[in-house]
Amino acid sequence: MEHFYIIVFVMLLAFCGGLELLKKGPQGSGALEMGKGPQEKMATIFLAFRNNYLVVYSLMMAGDWLQGPYVYALYSHYGYSKGDIGKLFIAGFGSSMIFGTIVGSLADKYGRKKCALTYVVTYILSCVTKHSPDYWILMLGRFFGGIATSLLFSAFESWLVAEHFKRGFEAQWLSNTFSKAVFLGNGLMAILCGLLANFLVDNLHLGPVAPFDASATVLLIGGIVIHTTWSENFGDNSGNVPLSVQFSKAATAIASDPKIALLGAMQSLFEGSMYTFVFLWTPALSPRGEDIPHGFIFATMMLACMCGSSIAARLMNKSGPPAEKYMQYVFVLSAFALLIPVWFSVQDIPVVEGIHVGGITFDGQVQLFGFLVFEACVGIFWPSIMSMRSKYIPEESRSTIMNFFRIPLNLFVCIVLYNVSMFSLASMFAMCSSFLLVAAACQWKLYSIAVAADLISSGSKEDDTA
Repeated sequence: MEHFYIIVFVMLLAFCGGLELLKKGPQGSGALEMGKGPQEKMATIFLAFRNNYLVVYSLMMAGDWLQGPYVYALYSHYGYSKGDIGKLFIAGFGSSMIFGTIVGSLADKYGRKKCALTYVVTYILSCVTKHSPDYWILMLGRFFGGIATSLLFSAFESWLVAEHFKRGFEAQWLSNTFSKAVFLGNGLMAILCGLLANFLVDNLHLGPVAPFDASATVLLIGGIVIHTTWSENFGDNSGNVPLSVQFSKAATAIASDPKIALLGAMQSLFEGSMYTFVFLWTPALSPRGEDIPHGFIFATMMLACMCGSSIAARLMNKSGPPAEKYMQYVFVLSAFALLIPVWFSVQDIPVVEGIHVGGITFDGQVQLFGFLVFEACVGIFWPSIMSMRSKYIPEESRSTIMNFFRIPLNLFVCIVLYNVSMFSLASMFAMCSSFLLVAAACQWKLYSIAVAADLISSGSKEDDTA
């Protein structure tokens, strides 16, 4: 019962926060108090446009978050081993790796709205396959899911940016939309969807496939909104540069600038550890087949991620330290957080059929604390890495370079998951922790280069003044 009150409190808190954000105008609470006439009319039009996008983006993210807590649990429910499940995860990451590098160009050429609707269709097909226990049908579903993930993180943002400027809105209003989209789609929706998924499975006893049916329903509603309210837009084809030339320019930029290379290494190491953690947390908290509340745990971790985002907002203000400095400590903290399962000796213990096992153990609770710390670090990581990318990645090759970063990321996760049956959970957590320490070393190197560059710049200014 006490969990029930905690859930209600979190839902009300998050819901009230979402309403408060939606009430604010494009430049803050006073944006709609601008002078009468064209400016006020433009702000009103923008709010309608922004809120339409926020509704769509929240529904699309909800379709993704509803599936998260029960992907591993569903495959385990069908009787597949950790190694078999690892191969299913590989199919998703491999599909994303292959299509993620070209999906942005496809959206530019064939239209962002069409690609957004393609995301809806492919993810619904992925959800439908979850009803079958057949391994190869589930594999097909992971293939569709990988394509959908690539579209989710490219088509919607591309449509928003192009449509924002096409309608003549002010450039600074775009950051307002992004900040609210992150709060609603990546924060509020993650929490509510985790709780809803847990309610469908544990309270209504609809089985682990129920969250995927809910996801398909939400995606369908979002697809209808896109179809009826969005206009189509395309990329700038004036240059029409072949993909091979774009990749060559991106590779040259990465090789010639150590700051970009270090940034890409940190992103790949951290996100690779993060995606591996997504695979590991369920068996880590229930090594003996304990009956754990997946959705509630997932929602709690997402709440920790939101707290991390709030911490990042305070760190990134003008008086705070630069991201290059404090991220060193964030990487180290995240590394120690994932060492907790190693210290508590997580063991892969086969589940004995027919024997009901209780809830999460004391060891599991301690590990969960470590996982919450890690998720808080994830919340700090996202806005901080975006800030550093805006500094060091050249605008003319930004999307191509960012896609380059995802190649080693997905390749790393595929290799880890392919060999998952060869390692214990403890050794895999230790490996992720070591990668995070390497990321901390890369961050230290980047900070050193940035400080040296600032000193040189300051010296040049002094010489010019003299």
